[in-house]
Amino acid sequence: MLRTVTNLGRSGLQDWLIQRISAVILAAYTIIIVTFWLCNLGCDAVAWQGFFSSIYMKIATLLALIALIAHAWIGIWTITTDYLKIVWVRLPIQILVYIVLLLYLIWGLQILWA
Repeated sequence: MLRTVTNLGRSGLQDWLIQRISAVILAAYTIIIVTFWLCNLGCDAVAWQGFFSSIYMKIATLLALIALIAHAWIGIWTITTDYLKIVWVRLPIQILVYIVLLLYLIWGLQILWA
């Protein structure tokens, strides 16, 4: 069995499963946001702030953020390993993406729980 270096799963099958589950989480989160928006077409910033201040929305947003980062990392890792065959080109791009995704996670946590 081949091992993957994405560090999210122990095999390609687990990475595939993580990416599919994260896609379902992101789709559900999108449906929640769109439903709120359609039910409150004339809402203002105060309504959005109230909507996102509930603990349920904070947890949903946290799950969506983690799902987005996992989904993006597996996708970028797959694309770069498939199309960038030269290691000294691929590795800096993967490191840069990893750092950016980590910064997005930290930034999102600060915004969400500050």
